[in-house]
Amino acid sequence: MTFKEKDGNMTICLEGRIDTNNAAQVEKEIFDAVAGKNGDITIDAEKLEYISSAGLRVLMKLRKSVNKPLSVINVFRDVYDIFETTGFTELLDVKKALREVSVDGCEMIGSGGYGKVYRIDPETIAKIYRPEASLAFVERERNVSQKAFLLGVPTAISYDVVKCGGCYGVVYELVNAQTVGNVIKNDRERVAEFAGRCAGLLKKLHGIEVPTDSELPSRKQNLFDWLNGISEFLTSEEIEKIRTFIADIPDRRSFLHGDFHTKNIMLQDDEFVLIDIGDAAYGHPIFDIATQLLAYVIFPSSPTRTKEEKDGFLGFDTDDAGKYWGTFCCTYFGVTPDKIGEITQKYMPYGLLLMAFHSVMVTGTDKEALKPRIDAIVKGRLIPAIDAAQPLDF
Repeated sequence: MTFKEKDGNMTICLEGRIDTNNAAQVEKEIFDAVAGKNGDITIDAEKLEYISSAGLRVLMKLRKSVNKPLSVINVFRDVYDIFETTGFTELLDVKKALREVSVDGCEMIGSGGYGKVYRIDPETIAKIYRPEASLAFVERERNVSQKAFLLGVPTAISYDVVKCGGCYGVVYELVNAQTVGNVIKNDRERVAEFAGRCAGLLKKLHGIEVPTDSELPSRKQNLFDWLNGISEFLTSEEIEKIRTFIADIPDRRSFLHGDFHTKNIMLQDDEFVLIDIGDAAYGHPIFDIATQLLAYVIFPSSPTRTKEEKDGFLGFDTDDAGKYWGTFCCTYFGVTPDKIGEITQKYMPYGLLLMAFHSVMVTGTDKEALKPRIDAIVKGRLIPAIDAAQPLDF
């Protein structure tokens, strides 16, 4: 048995067998180790081969002692069966050991800010997240995907959370599918076709009313929390200006994808299936329209990015971004091509708001590195755009 501490939390790694012969000693070692500790405690059962009722009583005593939820992770099948049979899966947060998968030699069919998507076999794909993505983050995205599916969102059916080397991932069922971005990349003549179809899909998603008892977050609240996080870098006038701009966005409970672009939309048997839905929320549709502006107008015009970087971000040739956005606008808003410039200008402040939200993240960012980004993006672009913003009319 070993003990690991990080950020005030403790992980207890159980090993071998725990039964009447050693349960008392295990109990003593555990309680000596946790004495005076106030952080969360996690039991890692990866190397646990067997646990008897005597060992289970030790865990129950520990659970009562700390008076907070106790997680038991990496539990293999035989040991999990013991927890389940005795009812301990109802008393403790018991999680099975994750299946290990390999993407060596697998085709990469998509990539994004959180990770890469690989074709594992003809029927399944795996989204493998970046090393910094925690297990809790990955499980949350899988759970959000399942909740969205129940709301009628055409998401890929998610299976289990897996391990891949030092990363976590989620396996999805997707037979003979490829990203819409890849389809456009290989056939540029279909840009307008898929821009129109994607606009129709997004409008359909926005017609889904998210119930009040849903666990999906409010995008407005996400933005307020973000603003609070960067407030030390702004004046009180700047904070109030941004806060008022966010508050004035009409309240809606429309389903929001949160990261709607052609690399997150799979084409399977000519039907759309969404694979990246961890940023889903509810709110006004402008928040998703803003992501379209960010992806197909703001980013392609960046002078600091190479064409290769832009192509990689979009998933198809950046030269086609304007055509995609124009067709998207006409289809979503039901306007003629001469109105595209007006719509782009009218909703650009909301695109810059989302750019600031995604680009200026406080967590894990050094303050010295954060300040110039806030000066350039929030103060340099967002606030002047807010000064010229028009009220929403849809």
